[in-house]
Amino acid sequence: MDVPATLAARVRVLGTGRSNKNDTNDALSVAVAALRASRLTRVGRDDHSGVLRLYAKRNHDLGRARNRNACRLHALLAELVAGGIPKEINARSAERLLATVEPVTPVERARHGLACEHLEDLRRFDEQMRASKARVAAAVTESGTTVTELFGVGPVVAAMVIGYTSDVTRFANRDHFAAYTGTAPIEVSSGGRVTHRLSRRGNRQLNHAIHIAAITQIRFAHSPGRAFFDRKISEGTTKREAVRALKRRISDAIYRQLLLDATRRGPGGQQGTTLQSSVTGLTPQQPVLRKNHSRTRLNARTRPAPTAKTTRSRAAASTKTRS
Repeated sequence: MDVPATLAARVRVLGTGRSNKNDTNDALSVAVAALRASRLTRVGRDDHSGVLRLYAKRNHDLGRARNRNACRLHALLAELVAGGIPKEINARSAERLLATVEPVTPVERARHGLACEHLEDLRRFDEQMRASKARVAAAVTESGTTVTELFGVGPVVAAMVIGYTSDVTRFANRDHFAAYTGTAPIEVSSGGRVTHRLSRRGNRQLNHAIHIAAITQIRFAHSPGRAFFDRKISEGTTKREAVRALKRRISDAIYRQLLLDATRRGPGGQQGTTLQSSVTGLTPQQPVLRKNHSRTRLNARTRPAPTAKTTRSRAAASTKTRS
């Protein structure tokens, strides 16, 4: 069983009053949580989603390393040439700028040499990024997903969505999926004022992928997300609130496409598998934007059966009402 770390930590705190984490306490808390929790996910073998998750993480790490190297290169260039490069730095512009520099002092020669080394690193990262994106695109195409049909969802975003979602059928509905992606706002009402704030819960990698798709839609005037964004702004909402509302709509659309993929190919991408009974369908009966998306209602299948005493009391109350 897949026991979340937060659930095991709660068991440690409630059981002993201390959150000390060692092998003995951790094993005991995980075992207690696995025995008592009723809605844990059973661990299965890694499928193609695991491959996409690894490729997406590698691509993300390469992007961060390239950005860090580019910042260090620009810091050296700004010391050699006043202002450095005014626009986004790349290997070609950095090479042209270094060609115009004639270091005189020992410090300038040292800066120039280090800048040349960072330039070679930048070229190497650019080559690795191109290879990584091509590998991710090939893996996403092999998965046969339809998530890329959504506006703003490219191969990299699709790899992050599929990789970190894994089996979409473990989410009962789109509200549960939105809570997992961190796109469901949390109610922070006080008195007569009803307001919501940004949720910091859920999988932050998935939230980052949905944020990329939302910003991409906003940048293009012909996208459906831009029309929704403009409509929310005209209604008086702030830009941040409009972006959060758009991210929730994109989360619902991604959940719908993942369910379609699971229906066609199976939850794990394997032929012949079917949806689990926890899936309620593409259109849940409860509204998408209720007051608190983090709340989950008790499923009718998990409610305890009425006892004989409860049945007799209900029958007596019904008799009194009729009389």
